[in-house]
Amino acid sequence: MDTVTRGVAIYAILLLITRLSGRRTLAQATPFDFVLLLIIAETTQQALLGDDFSLTNAVVLIVTLFAVDIALSFVKRWSSRIALWLDGTPTVLISGGKIDAEAMRRARVSLEEVLETARHQHGLKSLAQVDAAVLETGGHISVIPKDQS
Repeated sequence: MDTVTRGVAIYAILLLITRLSGRRTLAQATPFDFVLLLIIAETTQQALLGDDFSLTNAVVLIVTLFAVDIALSFVKRWSSRIALWLDGTPTVLISGGKIDAEAMRRARVSLEEVLETARHQHGLKSLAQVDAAVLETGGHISVIPKDQS
């Protein structure tokens, strides 16, 4: 039972830390983020397994982590409030061609990142061609170009 308790606790802690770190952390991994992920994975593995490296303990942990994930997906269906807390909401960064500097600061998104996305998604050359930009809950930026007519 200790294995299940550790598995649920570590899952909850990692979920909380990931949620608090922001959506952009998940969307764009830098070499620093990759190294941090490796360190977290090793630390998490040690916390989950403790001194028991048996196959049985590993299987119990894997089943526990999948069960928690599946349970949370059902809970999110039943409660929009919990879904909102777990997944967040999209953040409008640019609306009507106007930049929301505070939203960009909170989301830790630079204007250069929005412009890069605009170039990749629509081939836009300047900010003047952007009607709206939204930081989606998955961490990517959606850009809506201004109507050309």
